[in-house]
Amino acid sequence: MFIDEATIRVKAGDGGNGCLAFRREKFVPRGGPSGGDGGKGGDVIMESSERHNTLVHFRFNPEYKAERGRHGEGSNRTGREGVDVILKVPVGTIVYDAETGEKVHDFSHADERIVIARGGRGGRGNAQFATSTHQAPREHEPGRPGEERTFRLELKLLADVGLVGFPNVGKSTLISRISAARPKIADYPFTTLQPNLGVVAVGKPPEEKSFVVADIPGLIEGAHSGAGLGTQFLRHIERTRLLVHLVDVSDASGRPDPVKDAQVITGELESFGAGLVQKPVIMVASKIDVANKDKLTKLKKYCKKEGLELFPISAVTGKGIDELKYAMAEKVEQVRLPKQSTEHHVPSTE
Repeated sequence: MFIDEATIRVKAGDGGNGCLAFRREKFVPRGGPSGGDGGKGGDVIMESSERHNTLVHFRFNPEYKAERGRHGEGSNRTGREGVDVILKVPVGTIVYDAETGEKVHDFSHADERIVIARGGRGGRGNAQFATSTHQAPREHEPGRPGEERTFRLELKLLADVGLVGFPNVGKSTLISRISAARPKIADYPFTTLQPNLGVVAVGKPPEEKSFVVADIPGLIEGAHSGAGLGTQFLRHIERTRLLVHLVDVSDASGRPDPVKDAQVITGELESFGAGLVQKPVIMVASKIDVANKDKLTKLKKYCKKEGLELFPISAVTGKGIDELKYAMAEKVEQVRLPKQSTEHHVPSTE
């Protein structure tokens, strides 16, 4: 089961109450105030983890509450602090405030940790109110309440390459040929109901290069407004560096014009926004083992006119697969380099 959205409610622990007490011991007349402070309530902490890959654990258990702080006690004993609650989320999770819609945090790396709800401060005991002129105070404070918030979690896959196209164009078959991923493959539309990730290795050590490919469920016209599987999976393409657009050039699809197919998908990416149409694209003519030559020729002319690379492949026979893998690796490397050089650039202090 792939769950990529969840809403959770969290409550940090309340602070413990301060204590009202006086020191009463034999041979210690006028012992004075001895009420201890209450303990701080536990925080609710969220941490990214590579061991999780869905939000399914939040779907069935959406409420989390941290422990409250223990109350203060006599003899100036401070109450114990409440135990924190740590929530593990997959890398790629974005946390939004459910009430305001504001983005709280984007977990883009493993082992990132943030406090999403802070525990209440413990109240002061009466010993804290003693002064030279007020030596027997009876004032003491209740603990402060912990924060209570509702968050919406959204998971976006972290992949270098996203495979896009109409349903049943061969995306799942392709990812099964170039990686160890084993998605469901069948001869009907919308076989893929959840994104699949696969790691592709090109070359031999020590020159081996690898990148992550995401098989995105099929798109149809109107996907940007919710048609088909709609925006439920379009957002997973936002984080990819490269798009590989598959177009079926066989007669099995029932769609006579491959150029129109390509334009429809491009239009959906543009309508969705988020900069998808600006991403580099590699075009792929799939199922060339049973290709309609006129459709293939028409697609080649379109790609040449638009300045797009086109790779005819057959995921069944393996024809053109290696050439496509190396082209994908080269393009991903080109896109990675500018980002890496920016990250390592140190501005001059002169």
